[in-house]
Amino acid sequence: MESRDSAMTKRKSKPIAMRTFCLVVLACLAAIALRQTPSQTPSVPPADSRGVIKLRVRLGEGAGTKARGLSRKRFFLIKGSLEDNKLLVQSLDQHPVVSRDCYYRRIGASEALIAWLKRSDCESVYCREVEQKDIEGSEAVPEFQHAVLLGEKEFGSRELARKWFSVNLKEELRSGFYKQQQRDIQGFLNQAEQLSKAKVLSVMTDTNGTAYFTDIEPGNYVISNILPTEIGSNAAKWNCEVKVKPGDLATVKPFLIANSGNKDPRDVKNIKCVSIEKPLPDCPVSSK
Repeated sequence: MESRDSAMTKRKSKPIAMRTFCLVVLACLAAIALRQTPSQTPSVPPADSRGVIKLRVRLGEGAGTKARGLSRKRFFLIKGSLEDNKLLVQSLDQHPVVSRDCYYRRIGASEALIAWLKRSDCESVYCREVEQKDIEGSEAVPEFQHAVLLGEKEFGSRELARKWFSVNLKEELRSGFYKQQQRDIQGFLNQAEQLSKAKVLSVMTDTNGTAYFTDIEPGNYVISNILPTEIGSNAAKWNCEVKVKPGDLATVKPFLIANSGNKDPRDVKNIKCVSIEKPLPDCPVSSK
């Protein structure tokens, strides 16, 4: 028969054994959790490591002339150097240039409409308001006159017909050239993104020819207008390599690009990239 002391010792050892068992189980679970936890948290670049490109595009017409900003033109930022994007640049160079004048002459537009578009460097009739002088008098555009005449019958008001003239224009006259340009651009953007494995960014210049690419990862990039810009009788292409460093801000000197004719003394020492220009193709004169 067990003594009283022996029985008490056994009763005390049971809770101690249970606590020890629980501690061992908890230790094992903790070890498993630690093994399943990544040893390092993926690093996120700090916000101030990214940069900004302040783009300026200025055009000139030779020595002694004051350069002007290229307004309302879209530029694209493509990840990678010129060498990285060699195939894309080759595709851009091989793409045939279709000028605004040639497109509209091909579809039989009047010389008056072509001149109206050219005055404000428009790609479609939505570029600016059609004024009274555009439907009456020596500068009248036949296509606008016809559209307004149809609108008068439909709306019962000549003024309302003038404001809504575009609904009575054929689509190819209304915005066909612009849509054709956008289709071509989108095709090249798809190619650029497949090559670089990165999204292409875009900006449009303001009235002074200035635009900003923001929140840019450090690295090499190509600034391009993708399709040539019409400057006088020439087609100008820009494919300019730029390097973004951590913390580059818009307060630094702008990345200035220009056409070959920009000899403005304020610009010449700061120009980083000059366009490659070719004469616009000849196209037949409209029969209208």
